[in-house]
Amino acid sequence: MERPQNYRFQQGEKILPFAETEYEARLAGLRDIMADKNIDACILTSMHNVAYYSGFLYCSFGRPYALIVTQSENITLSAGIDAAQPWRRCYGDNIVYTDWQRNNYWEVLKSVIGTGKTVGFEGDHLSISQMSLLNAYLMPRDTLDVAPEAMTQRLKKSPAEIDLIRAGAATADIGGYAIRDAIRIGAREIDVAMAGRDAMELEIARRY
Repeated sequence: MERPQNYRFQQGEKILPFAETEYEARLAGLRDIMADKNIDACILTSMHNVAYYSGFLYCSFGRPYALIVTQSENITLSAGIDAAQPWRRCYGDNIVYTDWQRNNYWEVLKSVIGTGKTVGFEGDHLSISQMSLLNAYLMPRDTLDVAPEAMTQRLKKSPAEIDLIRAGAATADIGGYAIRDAIRIGAREIDVAMAGRDAMELEIARRY
């Protein structure tokens, strides 16, 4: 039986936390950083950077995830356990790697990026063992840590981000008031917590 190293699973419609123009602006900022440092491709591996530049917030389940960014492509790399969700929740393309062979994750990265390139990575996230695999599979001409520049970019909030932050804060206020109103002698902690949660969920449903 043929057991593929990777496949694409595109099911349903894409639903993003922000408009496509927001992700284009974020990626343009990263590509400016890459051009300034002569980086051919970035491998972003942290939850926050994958989510910031693609919209997909992963839960690792013990497996590595990534967002590959070049000057022309942006591709999320995900495990099969998530099925088509990463494609639906990301801006750009998605490739699913399988567990049939060891290190299929790195085989996909190699197939997209190639070898002998200058590769950007997150020095505050990529482990020593994963860095060894990066060097073994991609045989990069050079590697550069882009985590500080990416963090600086994330610090500058766009109008869309500010709107979401304000809405989140207002929703949290509603939950806080519900918790205050639920506190009384003999009230169980779980009931107080659920009062806040229920109020915030109703507000989220109303807003979105």
